[in-house]
Amino acid sequence: MDSIKQVNTIQEYNDYFGVETLHPLVSVIDCREAKPLRYGMKFFNIFAIFLKDLDCGTLKYGRSVYDYQKGTMVFVAPGQVLGTEDDGELHQPRGWIVAFHPDFLRTTHLAKITRVYTYFSYNANEALHLSEQERETIIDCMRRIKEELQHPIDKHSKSLITDKIKLLLDYCVRYYDRQFITRENTNSDIMARFEELLDNYFASSAPAENGSPTVQYCADKLCMSPNYLSDMLRKETGLSALRHIQQKMMDIAKDRIAGSRQSISEISYGLGFPYPQHFSRWFKKMTGATPNQYRIQSI
Repeated sequence: MDSIKQVNTIQEYNDYFGVETLHPLVSVIDCREAKPLRYGMKFFNIFAIFLKDLDCGTLKYGRSVYDYQKGTMVFVAPGQVLGTEDDGELHQPRGWIVAFHPDFLRTTHLAKITRVYTYFSYNANEALHLSEQERETIIDCMRRIKEELQHPIDKHSKSLITDKIKLLLDYCVRYYDRQFITRENTNSDIMARFEELLDNYFASSAPAENGSPTVQYCADKLCMSPNYLSDMLRKETGLSALRHIQQKMMDIAKDRIAGSRQSISEISYGLGFPYPQHFSRWFKKMTGATPNQYRIQSI
């Protein structure tokens, strides 16, 4: 098995591509200027944004394998593994890469980047697919960052580079929003499978044995990343995946309280609450009434 190369610094990454380092913490690489390379897997301790300009076969993201087609963008955060298996050949890279070290973001308005730009934790099969016009806009943003990197570093450099990176990231948010809309049929199928997954979970003994389902559990079952699932649902319905789970639990709780002879304790355990008092507090917080009050009102 091929070894995984660690990428810890911008200098290391630039050296790998054979390009000049213009800034110690930020790099923009036009891959036409890079040297021919052998493929390989990399463990990133930096942020990286990839825009590919050619089909390059299969891409491994963690342990999963995906087709990586022309015109797609993939976003990598520190701690992630990405790459293509080494086939022993040299390949001329094509496309653009923006890379920046986490230290560059400290004390900037991008310090909480992964919380705001959730696509940094999407899976590779949730890549951003660009139209030709969108691709030109993204490349223009990358060129602007590169132009600023070519300017001697001064007191304005950090804020200007940060603003240009933010502009790039914000365009990607816009294009992901467009992608969620244009994939309406796919999204509807995911939503239906999500609802079925929750129905089956709460109809089984799983809640009593394992607790209520988490967003991570649901995303794994749907072969998605938690953030992509939440973002897709939020765009479609206005509710996050967690809110959907809570709403499903509340609907089931109301049905069982009003329409069954189960005790509040039995309903509590059946929904994954380890203690009835926790369920009662949660139910009152969500509805304004305790379970017993709701049962009486429903008679």
